Amino acid sequence: MLGEMDDAIELRGNGGIRIAATAIGDPNDPAVLLAHGGGQTRHSWHTTTSHLGTHGWYAVSIDLRGHGDSEWAADGDYSMPAFASDIIAIARELDHPVLIGASLGGTASLGALGATADDPCGRALVLVDVAPHIERAGANRILSFMAEHMANGFASLDEVADAVHAYNPHRPRPADLSGLRKNVRQRADGRWYWHWDPAFITTRPFDNEARLDDERSALLDNAARSLRVPTLLVRGRQSDLLSEEGARQFLDLVPHARYADVGGAGHMVAGDRNDAFNDAVVGFLEDVRSS
Repeated sequence: MLGEMDDAIELRGNGGIRIAATAIGDPNDPAVLLAHGGGQTRHSWHTTTSHLGTHGWYAVSIDLRGHGDSEWAADGDYSMPAFASDIIAIARELDHPVLIGASLGGTASLGALGATADDPCGRALVLVDVAPHIERAGANRILSFMAEHMANGFASLDEVADAVHAYNPHRPRPADLSGLRKNVRQRADGRWYWHWDPAFITTRPFDNEARLDDERSALLDNAARSLRVPTLLVRGRQSDLLSEEGARQFLDLVPHARYADVGGAGHMVAGDRNDAFNDAVVGFLEDVRSS
């Protein structure tokens, strides 16, 4: 089911799993499908979707399965292929959108295009601070941040803000905490909890991260080699997840890809430097539109 301008809408992923989304713009305009990083929600793209939706694109930002207002996976499947299968189902409904994915959303989008290489589900790809080969230390830091308060939550939004600022100290701590409500939910006990299914973390094979890394990298390497659609890789120059070496390895696999290295940004590129991020993406999208 597709929506009108600036609406909360509901889509269906693989197997009919319910996917919450926000759509901004005219459904008759070419579509852009935005997928957030692990532990985030569709609201992390608010500024970008607003910009695209008012500049000739139909911008659809989704909550990945198990995140935000989307349905939790009944079988606990939060593997990369599962996320990719949802992207494929939604992209088919949107008729070959541009895929923009940050971190987990980026690997899901790349995996979706790899799985549909003979008939790509998207017309172009923007990868945001992720590639087949990432830094394990940076990934572990993200997982540790997510797991630290997963079980016990937070007593207040101030505690949530403190935790976010400790993880990302170069970004100013927000004075207005209302935006944090979109990333947490308050339970009957009055405490605030992250807005994602704990199984997203607890089902990971922590006893064999090396095997998981190898499988992920091999799958995404193959997906990257199969890419024929226009591609842009955006990296945060201060990222501890995607190194310059990891970016170059991707560019070797995808010689036609463009590259934007955003100064003053870490892993959360769009949040850290939204102006520079939007400039890089909009210029790329205009070329895609005219091609």
